[in-house]
Amino acid sequence: MLTLKGPASFEETIKKSRFIAHAARVSSQAESLDFYERVIDPQATHNCWAWRIDYQVRSSDDGEPSGTAGRPMLNVIERRQLENVMVVVTRYFGGIRLGVGGLVRAYSGTTAKCFDRAGVIELFPMKEYRIKAGFEWAASIHGLLEQFSAEKLEESYDNDGLVLTVRCRETDYGKLAAGLKNASRGQAAIFRN
Repeated sequence: MLTLKGPASFEETIKKSRFIAHAARVSSQAESLDFYERVIDPQATHNCWAWRIDYQVRSSDDGEPSGTAGRPMLNVIERRQLENVMVVVTRYFGGIRLGVGGLVRAYSGTTAKCFDRAGVIELFPMKEYRIKAGFEWAASIHGLLEQFSAEKLEESYDNDGLVLTVRCRETDYGKLAAGLKNASRGQAAIFRN
């Protein structure tokens, strides 16, 4: 999943109108509302927005002609295949009408430049797993965790040996399970948490 590295802002003036974009990662509609309320200016002419969260989309033209602000901003999100992202573009009208094409270019362009400033990263679905193995396999198992960039969340011991709770990419589960089996001669077990 592609998303923004972090929050960003971008400002530009187009034919005397000031456009200020704010973008951030959001994971729920509640987070998007909080972000919107933090960045809007109620005194501005328009506070247009768009978001895509868990493959659902919403946008608003906030008084601009229909389809000239929110949808073009959403198009930028979709073309870049971003997920869990919200952008708000605030416009202060400068007295010169931009026309439909000009508004579409202004809102989509400001959004794209804001995303460029934020940068994009790829996030991978992660899952938690529990590993059980005898004491003699502890060193080998810890080495495998590093090899597969698995994050150790908890480590404990019981009468049978080592008990680990780890988090790793879902796509690495099969390789990690095979590695554990080979490293422990079939003695280690891995379970989905």
